[in-house]
Amino acid sequence: MAKKTPEVNASSMADIAFLLLIFFLVSTTMNVDSGIMRVLPPMPEEEQEEVEDLVHKRNVLLVFISANDEIMVGGERMEIYDITNKVKEFVMNPNNDPHLPEREEKEIDILGTYPVSKGIVSLQNDRGTSYEMYVKVQNELTRAFNELRDALSQEKFGKKFKDLETNTKKAVSEAIPLKISEAEPRDVTKGGK
Repeated sequence: MAKKTPEVNASSMADIAFLLLIFFLVSTTMNVDSGIMRVLPPMPEEEQEEVEDLVHKRNVLLVFISANDEIMVGGERMEIYDITNKVKEFVMNPNNDPHLPEREEKEIDILGTYPVSKGIVSLQNDRGTSYEMYVKVQNELTRAFNELRDALSQEKFGKKFKDLETNTKKAVSEAIPLKISEAEPRDVTKGGK
């Protein structure tokens, strides 16, 4: 008589597989897409004048990225690593140059009277601009404002901007506001402006 091989009871295998599936679904993390943090301005009122009428040309620094990822800042070609210093000089206008932005004396809590720049950096790109270059330029623009805030924080409080308390951070942010305007992309290949 032949011996029968014992069978393995597989009735609970489905339950174990289900529990493992649940475990991996719960314990797995997903990559989350991150974007560029920007605070958008409020919607303009219907009766508001054209933006060009409200802002003097000397107060706007145009940063343009071409379809070939070439960068123009204020009408001159520039390398990516030169943008930060150009923006810092533009915003601060240290020599009160009449071609650079105006400054307005404002009363700011904690800091007192401070000359706040009216300068706005306007970023524009071509539809063919690579996303990588666009993000690099955004980073350089943000770095310029961060370095200016760090310098003011060090001068007035002896700390970096990120180490300041909330109300002090707010004062420094008022003194050096992050003013980056993003224009709609141009389509140079189809004759856009």
